Amino acid sequence: MGWLDSLWGEDGRRLFKRKDSDAGDAGKALEELRASLYNEIRTSEGAKRQQQRYCGPVVALSFNFIVAVGIIMANKLVMGKVGFNFPIFLTFVHYITAWFLLAIFKGLSVLPVSPPSKTTPFSSLFALGAVMAFASGLANTSLKHNSVGFYQMAKIAVTPTIVFAEFILFRKNISFQKVLALAVVSAGVAVATVTDLEFNLFGALIAIAWIIPSAINKILWSALQQQGNWTALALMWKTTPITVFFLGALMPWIDPPGVLSFKWDVNNSTAILVSALLGFLLQWSGALALGATSATTHVVLGQFKTCVILLGGYLLFDSDPGVVSIGGAVVALSGMSVYTSLNLNESQENTSKQLPKQSLPSPKPKSTSGDNTDLNVNTTTSTNV
Repeated sequence: MGWLDSLWGEDGRRLFKRKDSDAGDAGKALEELRASLYNEIRTSEGAKRQQQRYCGPVVALSFNFIVAVGIIMANKLVMGKVGFNFPIFLTFVHYITAWFLLAIFKGLSVLPVSPPSKTTPFSSLFALGAVMAFASGLANTSLKHNSVGFYQMAKIAVTPTIVFAEFILFRKNISFQKVLALAVVSAGVAVATVTDLEFNLFGALIAIAWIIPSAINKILWSALQQQGNWTALALMWKTTPITVFFLGALMPWIDPPGVLSFKWDVNNSTAILVSALLGFLLQWSGALALGATSATTHVVLGQFKTCVILLGGYLLFDSDPGVVSIGGAVVALSGMSVYTSLNLNESQENTSKQLPKQSLPSPKPKSTSGDNTDLNVNTTTSTNV
């Protein structure tokens, strides 16, 4: 190696050492980046930060709105044209599909990590899974056995139920301005959509039984994500098996017999599978929206969806819902605008309160002896600031 040393000399050796040092620094930086990404993905705190960073309120609500409109079309196809009259079994297929997709995510190591079991009691997860089964299953059953007007009336009743339940469970108060805005929204939606109130005893009982589980379901989804380090997918993974169990128990009691004798051809099966995939996206987007906002805001989003569909049909497809319905939709949208504005103002106030207050630096007292008076004045001024 002597001839190499003579060829490169001292400068050459210094260059190789610098390259080795740069390579070591680059490898160290890569290891730090890998560790940081691991902490962000493979810990519940990091996964929660990622969800908050990329799925804020606007993204989550928009995602949920788009999927909700899509599944309405898919379920109309399945329940109407396909003639699949088994609402609980359809919901069961939705959650089985969701469980299968979550298992794939788990196998690919892309499912967010759940918080430690000691932070959330199993009773809370069990309650959420059970309530979700009743909320989802009874919603589809109510839509099947009730007129659209009666179904909408039941949905409107969810809003005051959430406000009352949050006060009972969490002592959460709501301002008078928000109560007034929600009242305007509910009245507008009622005028816009409640055009037929055909009464059916079984359907009415199903609708009434659905109101409380629907409200509690939204409250629990929002509370567990906002008060703990749960992400939407991690919470779905833990609660979906419980929901599937309760849906299986509900099927013999509510669904009519004959699901196995249904015509399971390619077209019908494809329509049901598309509905199931959209059901998974609806559950995911709904959980994201509830984690980013609140249960009440999620209900208002559903009413906004109803008004947009009504006005969109009038403006784009020349449907004629009537002047009264259009006026009700406009009133409801006005109330939603006020409610959104109040929420934004409240959010900005909370953010400003959490910012650290800047304090003025206290003036240094003079070190000369005999200046005790100046020292006391300076100390008093600093305390007042």
